[in-house]
Amino acid sequence: MKLIKTDIPQVLLVEPTVFADERGYFCEIYKKETLENALGYQLAFIQDNEAKSTKGVLRGLHYQLPPFAQTKLVRVIQGSVLDVVVDIRKGSPTFGKHVAIELNDKNKQQLLVPKGFAHGYVVLSDTAIFSYKVDNYYHKQSERGIIFNDPQLNIDWNYPIDKLIISEKDTIQPAFAKADLFEKEHNINE
Repeated sequence: MKLIKTDIPQVLLVEPTVFADERGYFCEIYKKETLENALGYQLAFIQDNEAKSTKGVLRGLHYQLPPFAQTKLVRVIQGSVLDVVVDIRKGSPTFGKHVAIELNDKNKQQLLVPKGFAHGYVVLSDTAIFSYKVDNYYHKQSERGIIFNDPQLNIDWNYPIDKLIISEKDTIQPAFAKADLFEKEHNINE
């Protein structure tokens, strides 16, 4: 398993070693010790979630505020998505910056999304099965979001905007400048 820093150092690309032959393949998807050693803090994933979506579905940008913030380890089991992570930690050197990485069933890469980051993805293939681990339970009152097409964030979703399939909830999220973000005292692992 190889861990690669992205343009936002706290967001890690996790690249498994894949052993393939005529029978199929084997790879190690999650190894707590390896991730914790690279991060310098402990992980305590408590739930796995899975979503199936069709081409053009955009989910995001979502996060939960402290003390219900979540670290996520995300991957694609089937298909392809463009995964986007935005730094929402006030005072962070990368505040307001984002990382966009294609995750798919061929590269088997994962993305570690720490607390203090908004997350979303758009499905690029006909369908996609998206799976992720979280270290805190869903808490409706702490759930927040940012509008996907915020001009300040300037995210290129690599998909025609007029063909996106978006939930009503995601079309009425606030702009980045008006969103409830992580205050400096909640910034971890900078």
